[in-house]
Amino acid sequence: MIVAQPFRAFDDNPCRPRHFKPPPCAPVVPEGPARKALEACRARLFFTGILFACVFGVVALRVVEVVLLEGGTAQSHMPRFRIPEPPAPARADIVDRNGRLLATTLDSPSVYANPRQILDPADATRKLVKAFPSLKTLEVYAKLTSGKSFVYLKRHLTPHEQYEVNQLGIPGVQFQHEERRVYPDGMLTSHVVGYTGIDNAGFAGIERGLDDTLKDRREPLQLSLDLRLQYILREELQRVIDDFTAKAAAGLIMDVNTGEVLSMVSLPDFDPNHPGAVDPDHPEISIADRMFNRDTLGVYELGSIFKIFTVAMALDAGTSTLASTYDASHDIHIGRFTIGDYHGKHRVLSVPEILMYSSNIGAAKMAMAAGGQRQRDFLARIGLLKAPKI
Repeated sequence: MIVAQPFRAFDDNPCRPRHFKPPPCAPVVPEGPARKALEACRARLFFTGILFACVFGVVALRVVEVVLLEGGTAQSHMPRFRIPEPPAPARADIVDRNGRLLATTLDSPSVYANPRQILDPADATRKLVKAFPSLKTLEVYAKLTSGKSFVYLKRHLTPHEQYEVNQLGIPGVQFQHEERRVYPDGMLTSHVVGYTGIDNAGFAGIERGLDDTLKDRREPLQLSLDLRLQYILREELQRVIDDFTAKAAAGLIMDVNTGEVLSMVSLPDFDPNHPGAVDPDHPEISIADRMFNRDTLGVYELGSIFKIFTVAMALDAGTSTLASTYDASHDIHIGRFTIGDYHGKHRVLSVPEILMYSSNIGAAKMAMAAGGQRQRDFLARIGLLKAPKI
């Protein structure tokens, strides 16, 4: 019978105990210079360990301070990723008395070139002129070969024009962020609101008169103008021009209680979005004539309207009453001038009759009775001797 014996690997001596271990070898201790080098290395490692321990200790203390002591205060100062807000427009909007938008500012990029980066000026010129037919070949080529570092090619592009330039892929041709003034109602308020130049500086109307105010504020600038009345007044004036084949017309609506101007129209007018453009329907009207505001710049003879001020002055001064009468039967001769009535009654007229019949003779005699000084003082008091501020 065969009996299995336990396997004892590498055990040649069956008399040796199963858990026998050889005696450990004694460590080798270096002597002389080797021992000194070993001690120096141990010292360096010791100090390096202390240094790292100090650094990590400081970091650990700071973490504890931030998390446990400062809490959310430190977190509030940490940088956060936010969606950038669009920059505020450089010019405030203009609205009417009801908040209707009259002028606003929109982003409008411009395209420029760095001629020093243009590899092929002739090819770049050909592509740009094809994209912008309004550009002149010689002018574009002169800019691209000028050797400068910045030249404008076209200002205030439309989104489609910007896309076209992007598709060209010309090295050295880039975009610059700019803003453009837009007037939603076009000609309707052109003489009141005015317009700005290519760099958004006010050139006429409110845009020029309140240029600094519009640049410094962010809230919309509200006018006393009522866009509804503006539309009605313009339609009526245009109808009168058409009916009488008139060259021009002007009108103004004012609140007599507050002095607010509710509507002001001067025809012909212009499109403030394209102030220098010629109207294709009326090319015979010059640009200067279109931009002339007959409400504020025109000089007019008051005529018989002045009789109202004469009567008011005489009544205010006490030199006449409603019961006063003046002989209007004969003309008045002053030097080489003669004052007469167009449809004279040739009789004595009362003050109300002088206004009713628009008597030049009666009004002149009322003014002479009051005297020139009283008349000047009265006209100055009601503001007729200086230009009004609108």
